[in-house]
Amino acid sequence: MKIFHNPRCSKSRQTLALIEEKEQAVEIVEYLKTPPTAAELKEILALLQIPASSLIRKGEAIFKEKFKGKELSEEAWIEAMVTYPKLIERPIVITDKTAVIGRPPEKVLELL
Repeated sequence: MKIFHNPRCSKSRQTLALIEEKEQAVEIVEYLKTPPTAAELKEILALLQIPASSLIRKGEAIFKEKFKGKELSEEAWIEAMVTYPKLIERPIVITDKTAVIGRPPEKVLELL
């Protein structure tokens, strides 16, 4: 199990706490320090079964400044997330077969 985590985010911390409470082994990736590559994002999106635009945090200042009101291709959204990892919704928890966005944090229980 792997979590794309932002320790400054309360939902991300709550999700990680639920995983640890269940004594699950988890790899923690602080995605703002180590952003996922385009290939990793494509894999995550496939596991989540959502388009790239659904993984975008539309409340972020960078979204409002650069992307609000624009129609981007799947590739362009992925590139935007690689360039500006703050745009990536968090937390994302993945296993070999599936993934969830931990909003609400209890969604992670589907994987445990």
